[in-house]
Amino acid sequence: MKPKAFQYESASTLEAVYALLEDHGDDAKVLAGGQSLIPMMNLRMSSPSVLIDINRIAALKLVSENEHELRIGVLTRHHQIQSNPLVARYAPLLRLAVEHVAHLAIRNRGTFGGSLCHADPAAEFPACAVLLNATMEIGSVRGTRLVKAREFFHGPFTTAVEADEMLLAVRIPKPPPGARFGIDELSRRHGDFAIAGLCVSVNSLAGRESFEWVAFGIADRPLLLGTLSALWANQSTPDRQAVAEAISTDFRSHVDNNDEGQLKRLLSAELVWRCLKSLSAPIPQGASQ
Repeated sequence: MKPKAFQYESASTLEAVYALLEDHGDDAKVLAGGQSLIPMMNLRMSSPSVLIDINRIAALKLVSENEHELRIGVLTRHHQIQSNPLVARYAPLLRLAVEHVAHLAIRNRGTFGGSLCHADPAAEFPACAVLLNATMEIGSVRGTRLVKAREFFHGPFTTAVEADEMLLAVRIPKPPPGARFGIDELSRRHGDFAIAGLCVSVNSLAGRESFEWVAFGIADRPLLLGTLSALWANQSTPDRQAVAEAISTDFRSHVDNNDEGQLKRLLSAELVWRCLKSLSAPIPQGASQ
């Protein structure tokens, strides 16, 4: 199929983007990598009357740091996430996640910010943003506002970004020394949408390790697994039965108790152990200074 007719606008400044969004509101869509938007337009699942191309705005492609956080511009490509030294140093989880994102052609064009704004419940980057306690930087003619990743995703393909706004960048707190991260998923084929996925962070404090888990491909948005995360606080190495019961508790109000739901529970319980095997090297001393 072909998309409905639309007006194409190539913006070279943020002010131009904001003006177009203010004028057209819900009738406009921002084009970054286009790896999700264009197929949806071809299928008539999305039919904007105005398409605003932001690829000429160089500031949106920058990855930078300050004393406390890493800042990733919305136009950073997936393959740049994989190769950028600042991401490798401060957000190794994102590098691990890229390996599960679609295929090479998609990773060459797709953008970090585009994936977050698309808000597919089975996508890796939204779950990573939630686990990393990221903050979304959103701009419009009204100014810039900050939204925590844990409040950013409202449901399938729905975020906190309003019709006259766009995502500018993602701010990720620098992790403490010794922190480790892991991610794994199960799909029909490598690069397909995840049937179930988990990511984990492990931090050391006063000689004890604390774990935090987030699931994707399970609920209508990334799902914090509080019961599973607390399990390690009570016992150093929980057994498989305890893990399975914790996952069932966390999934109870989000996954139906049908065959598909039972499959997701079983797959997620197995993914716990696979995630732990995939843990990154510890963040080195001084990396977050």
